[in-house]
Amino acid sequence: MYPWGDDRPYNSYSAYFRRLFGERVQKVAVNAGFTCPNRDGTVGTGGCTFCNNGAFTPSYCTPLKSVTRQIEEGIEFHRRRYRDATRYLAYFQSFSNTYAPLERLAKVYGEALSHPMVAGIVVGTRPDCVDERKLDYFASLSRDAYVAVEYGIESTCDDTLRRVNRGHDFATARRAVEMTAERGIHVGAHFILGLPGESDDMLVAQTDIINSLPLTSVKFHQLQVFSGTAMEHEYDLHPERFRFWEVEEYMDLFVEILRRLRPDIVVERFASEAPPRYHHGRNWGLLRNETLWSMLEKRLREKGAYQGEKFIHL
Repeated sequence: MYPWGDDRPYNSYSAYFRRLFGERVQKVAVNAGFTCPNRDGTVGTGGCTFCNNGAFTPSYCTPLKSVTRQIEEGIEFHRRRYRDATRYLAYFQSFSNTYAPLERLAKVYGEALSHPMVAGIVVGTRPDCVDERKLDYFASLSRDAYVAVEYGIESTCDDTLRRVNRGHDFATARRAVEMTAERGIHVGAHFILGLPGESDDMLVAQTDIINSLPLTSVKFHQLQVFSGTAMEHEYDLHPERFRFWEVEEYMDLFVEILRRLRPDIVVERFASEAPPRYHHGRNWGLLRNETLWSMLEKRLREKGAYQGEKFIHL
């Protein structure tokens, strides 16, 4: 049994929710029609070079439907796959879901939390799209429901963030995470592994920086080049700037990251899948997340490794 009270060699997202709720809780994606300051000209235009929201947005998600209807359709969608889920989290994933006046946020999230089967919300956004008033609002919601704010950080390296047209630096991300955690709100972060210019040694080393953030959970994704993005054009012009791991190579890299990751951080994802029609360049084909998790757990057990094995508390 590991410190997180589970026999898996990593602190899993599903076990985290069973500890919190005593039962399985499933995310239901919702698209509330927000945009992004890196698209509308406030910070930049064109968005981040890697971004194609369609690659990870379920077909039922469209802002043409109400929040309530999307939740209903999402519950029905997941009931066919996860029959033991009885409570749900409304997951606002597309674009920057705090990029609007507070009055609009209150309307959107109030509607989601009014659904009788919704136990809470997960709000995906950018670190430069929160402020004191918005975080105070989410803190007020968290007194009666599960509330998590999930930040796209992508890299701890400012040079990388500039290269992908992110529009903010890592210091902005650190401030947002700290401001959120100070209010007792669950904080998630998303990182892409393999962005151009970053070596394996850099990716392993940045784990110490991630450990210094007051995070509840983290997502890691391997780099995928999607069609319809600026990165697709960059890849076509300069394929030598890109490197793609084979699955087994990526497993070995992630094991080394996981061995150094703070043991109380919940690992929600370590790889991602997307419909084949979005892929450009090399990818892993039709490997599902369930298969990848099984492969990771097998590799960890083969190596006798586990999350936090090499973590040093400073």
